[in-house]
Amino acid sequence: MPEEKITYFEKGGPANTEETLRLAVSEARRLGIKDIVIASSRGDTALALKDAEGLNVTIVTLAYGQKEPGQNPMSAEVRAQLIEKGYNVCTAAHTLSGVERSFSTTFGGAYPVEIMAHTLRMNGRGTKVCVEISAMAVDAGYIVGGQPVVAVAGSGAGADTARVLRPEASSRILKTKVDRFICKPID
Repeated sequence: MPEEKITYFEKGGPANTEETLRLAVSEARRLGIKDIVIASSRGDTALALKDAEGLNVTIVTLAYGQKEPGQNPMSAEVRAQLIEKGYNVCTAAHTLSGVERSFSTTFGGAYPVEIMAHTLRMNGRGTKVCVEISAMAVDAGYIVGGQPVVAVAGSGAGADTARVLRPEASSRILKTKVDRFICKPID
């Protein structure tokens, strides 16, 4: 097997989006992986994806009401554009926060899922999101649990992190395996 190369970005953020997406598609093709899962709140990162022909692309958005009650940051027009491109658009409760965040903000303290999320962030914020969005895509039926995917996420806006992993549904998330690091910021 050829030597693996990890790309490190000096700083995280949207300036790395195009390169992260290019690396993700390239690695998926090199490894024969057909599924790419991408975090994209408003759709900007998803719309930046180029040359995804032949790949099953799932875009995972924020859940409704995360920022404003009844609202989603991704407009209906952008959602329609992504679907027209042949992408799946998954909007679901966040696996690594969801209900538990309500308890911690109401009662204080740390709860198991939040501890897991913080532990994953030790490898960068994007790593936590890669695991989370992949579980959400499995839960929604867009990808199959246990099968390799390339997951793409960021440190806030845009994309700067890509991982190869074998996700599981939220109910079996501890069986998820993070296999390879494609790129990440070092800040």
